Amino acid sequence: MPTLRIGLIGKTNTGKTTFFNAATLQNAEISNYPFTTKTPNAAIGQAATLCVHRELGLKQDNPRNSACVDGWRMIPLEIIDLPGLIKGAYEGRGLGNQFLSVASQSDALLHIIDASGSIDAEGKIARPGVGDPVADIEDIEEELAMWYLHLFQNSEDKILRIIKTNRGIDFADALSEAMHGIGVRREDVIEALKRKQLYGEDVEQWNDRQRIDFAWSLREVSKPTLIVANKMDVPEAAKNFLKIREAYSDMIVVPASAESELTLRKAEQSGVIRYSPGEERFEIVKGAKLNERQQTALAHISKAILGEYLRTGVQFAINVAVFKLLRMNSVYPVSDVGKFSDNSGNVLPDVFLMRDGASVSDLANSIHTDLAKGLIYAIDARTGLRLPVEYQMKDRDVLSIVSASKKPGTSRAESR
Repeated sequence: MPTLRIGLIGKTNTGKTTFFNAATLQNAEISNYPFTTKTPNAAIGQAATLCVHRELGLKQDNPRNSACVDGWRMIPLEIIDLPGLIKGAYEGRGLGNQFLSVASQSDALLHIIDASGSIDAEGKIARPGVGDPVADIEDIEEELAMWYLHLFQNSEDKILRIIKTNRGIDFADALSEAMHGIGVRREDVIEALKRKQLYGEDVEQWNDRQRIDFAWSLREVSKPTLIVANKMDVPEAAKNFLKIREAYSDMIVVPASAESELTLRKAEQSGVIRYSPGEERFEIVKGAKLNERQQTALAHISKAILGEYLRTGVQFAINVAVFKLLRMNSVYPVSDVGKFSDNSGNVLPDVFLMRDGASVSDLANSIHTDLAKGLIYAIDARTGLRLPVEYQMKDRDVLSIVSASKKPGTSRAESR
C-alpha cells in the first residue's frame, strides 16, 4: 500500500480535479460551478524515478510493489483531490473545515492555481486575465496558516499544563503530541521555532504577532508545498506565470497543463499515441486514425505545451514534491545480493520511499516489524560491504537485510 499522501489544494475551478484525473486516470466529476468536489477524491498515482536495473547491468527486473516502464520505476502513492477553498475557510465558510482537516493529513501539498486568471476572487469562472493568481495563492496560504493558528491556540492551555506537570516534557514534545493527528512532528516544531527566533523563548510571553508567525512557519515546515501554475495552455497564463515566480521566489513553481496531460494519457490508453507520464514528447501510432479535433488538440499540445515548457508538468510536480520537498530516497531491498532478487527469484521486486536520513533499522521496520526485532546488519548489494543498523541510506541503495528473525512466507528482504 502507498505510504505517501499528496493533497491537491486550491480555489474552485483551478483545474484540481483535472490534475487529479490526469495523475490517476480516474473519472472524478469536472465542472465549472463552485464546489463540484464536495468530498475528497482519493486514488493511486505514481512517483517516477530512474530504475536501478540498467546501471546494475540487468536486462530486466520483476517489480511487485511498483512498475518499471521504459526504465522508469513508477512508485505508487495516494493523491487526494480536496474540495475547493474560499476565503474564510478556517472559520468554516464553504467546505473549509472538511478541506482543512483532510489537507492537514497530507505529507505534501500541490497548490493548484489558475495561471490564466480565469477565475475571480470567489473562484467563479471569469474571462481569462481578469483574475489575480498571485492574490489567489495568498488567500489559500493564509487560510492554511490561520487553521494552524486556530489549532495551536485551542491546544495552548493543555500544552502549558502538560509542560508544567511533566518533568522532561518541553514545548516541542507537547505541541507535536497535540498536533500529531495532522502530521506535525517534534522536529517540525523545533525547525519552525528556530526560523522565527523563538526557540527557547517562553511561549507564555509570546505576543500575537509571534503566535501568527509561528503558525505560518509550522505550516510551511510540516506541510511542504509547491505551486502548480495550471492552464498554461491559455495564452494569458504566460505573463501571470512570471508574476507568480517573482512573488513566490522562495517556493517552487511548476508550469502545467493538466488538460493536456489528461488528453495525452487518454489518447495513449486508446492506442492512438505512445506516451509515458512526464515525457517530453509523444508519438502518434502508425496507422492511427485521428479525426480533425484530435489532430488539432495534439498539435496544440505539441507546440504550446511541450514545445514551450518541455512537459505538461503533472508528473513533474508529483516527482518534485516527493523527491525534493519531502526528500525521499528510493531504496531497493533484496535477499540475494548476487542476483539482486528476493527468495523467489524476482529481480528488484520492491522499492521503498524512505525519508532522507532514514536508517537500515527504519527500512527493516517498513518491511516488517519482526524483521526489525532481529535486525543484525545490512549488506550493500553493489559492493558486498556490511552496513551497521544505524547506516543512513542513500537514494538508489540496494540492500539486503540480515536478521535473526525470519518472516515466514515472504519473498521480501529477510534473514540470510
